[in-house]
Amino acid sequence: MPWDRRTTAAEVAAAADLSGCQVVLTGAASGIGVETARALAATGADLVLGVRRRAAGEALAADLARGARGRIAALELDLADLASVARFAARVTGPVDVLLANAGVSKTPEAHLANGLDVRFATNHLGHFHLAHLLRAQMALRGARIVVVSSAAHKGMPVRLDDLQWTARPHVDGAAYAESKSANILFAQEATRRWSGVGIVANAVLPGSALTGLQRFHGEALKRRIGFIREDGSVDPMVKTAAQAAATSVWAATAPELAGRGGLVLEDCAEALPVGPETHAWSGYDPGVADPETARLLWERSLELVERLT
Repeated sequence: MPWDRRTTAAEVAAAADLSGCQVVLTGAASGIGVETARALAATGADLVLGVRRRAAGEALAADLARGARGRIAALELDLADLASVARFAARVTGPVDVLLANAGVSKTPEAHLANGLDVRFATNHLGHFHLAHLLRAQMALRGARIVVVSSAAHKGMPVRLDDLQWTARPHVDGAAYAESKSANILFAQEATRRWSGVGIVANAVLPGSALTGLQRFHGEALKRRIGFIREDGSVDPMVKTAAQAAATSVWAATAPELAGRGGLVLEDCAEALPVGPETHAWSGYDPGVADPETARLLWERSLELVERLT
């Protein structure tokens, strides 16, 4: 199917059937998570929706259930709190066929959590890392896909293993976000290397730029500086709708041609192209952030952090 950057999640889902499969989706109640959930519900999958706000999650689950063939459940999940991650994972029963790590934070009023973790590292990487480990046995029962939502912000921002929590450098929230998105790519590659033997593969997704709740603390000036909003107040044509930004996640979760394939970076329902001189700032994959040794060491240090904090 010739998908492109304007393809929507619903269009991808129309070609898929996940009847009898269980999908765990984080960040389901806002932004591209809502469109991802809506599309996956249309495939017939059983959905477990991880949400920070129970009321919003239950409202979404009730809305989706009206037209869904599979079961829909919303459970509370705060990825920045490893105890919350453990409680959520304990309530997921049966085989897990897809873990879609969609939730994320960018700019926030806080820089660090009380435990010393940068809030972006904790939410975007470590919480999903811990969740994947807790669900590993259930994912191995039938083989599973892990889909990790990264960002074009990763470009030129390799993970600094000597300062993962931004304590040795002046804290810059945008750069910390970018490094957490590089960590998402490293996780997908290392998870595939370590777990493909038991049938679990992971891929990272570059969804494209969309105006969602992710930018709730950006402000108009920053949105204009990034280029989301042009001088005349209109939205840049490169900005996707939430439904378009969710399409590659749904494709990664369902595409037959990706069966058994992992360690990839995906964009616009295809493998992402490496960056070049003509690559748009919001597109493309930077292989320079994906050193295998860095991926291995990030995994080991993430394990150490989880052990220390749980």
